[in-house]
Amino acid sequence: MMRVLLFGASGFIGSHSRKELEATAEVVCPSRGECDLVTARPEALRTLLGTLRPDAVVSCAGAVSGAAEDLVRVNTLATAKLVDAIADAAPGARLVRLGSAAEYGPVRFGTSVAEDRPPAPVSAYGVSQAAATRLMEVAAAAGRVDAVALRVFNPVGPGMPRTTLLGRVAALLSRLAPGEDLRTGPLGAYRDFVDVRDVAAAIRRAVTVTAPQARVLNVASGRAVPVRDAVHLLVSVSGRPVRVLEDRPPSPRSADVGWIRADVGRAASVLGWAPEHDLSESIGALWSRTAPTHLADPVPATAGPLNRRSEP
Repeated sequence: MMRVLLFGASGFIGSHSRKELEATAEVVCPSRGECDLVTARPEALRTLLGTLRPDAVVSCAGAVSGAAEDLVRVNTLATAKLVDAIADAAPGARLVRLGSAAEYGPVRFGTSVAEDRPPAPVSAYGVSQAAATRLMEVAAAAGRVDAVALRVFNPVGPGMPRTTLLGRVAALLSRLAPGEDLRTGPLGAYRDFVDVRDVAAAIRRAVTVTAPQARVLNVASGRAVPVRDAVHLLVSVSGRPVRVLEDRPPSPRSADVGWIRADVGRAASVLGWAPEHDLSESIGALWSRTAPTHLADPVPATAGPLNRRSEP
């Protein structure tokens, strides 16, 4: 049985990835107290890798918000440290790291973005992720590490944190008083939502694929959905009669990107992967994990218009 070293196993994507990987591998998941990628000294990381001798290393660790300095330290510098440690102490291990759609920046409305499009991030978060992906590409091209970067678009599903829009909306819906309004930022953008369980399946395939023909892969649904529709579907699934008011400030991470949709052909050809869950399933699972027990049963997750492919 192969051995996988998984960082970030307690997080949203990491917890689902752990479950997916444990079906076929021995998975070692150090806590932050045992080995924090941000604060660990390089020699400590090399010692951990040399002791465990993993067949693969998966990094689901990272930060999505904060000051630019913090984002670079957590996303970029920690990746550089991990790449160097693997090259020195476990050069035969496959490294899989999660990047982000934010690396691409603004995309022309109606188009699908492919991996060969040059990154043009417009946020500190996107810059930190794009730099981390480039570090991995350079190391892989030089033969220092066997690395695959998965550019994950907008993951959604059970256990979604409140730091995300839909996670925050679900949390608000679970505690709104009767007649209270649901207040959000602008919801006019289009996003490519992908189920977190499909992301975990892509990670498992990236760990095990032999001689991948590409090192950077989009992980997404390949569909662009108005964020407003996703929020209203969540409200519908919750069964709560609330009014949605878009009167809060926009997110600094994505305010300048009005449209994003991935071309997922490369992930299909390299990994043999395709998403299996539609957005209605994902939102239904999100609400089932969030809803307080005293609420009535929600509307079935198949309700609403988002079962259909959304086209511009």
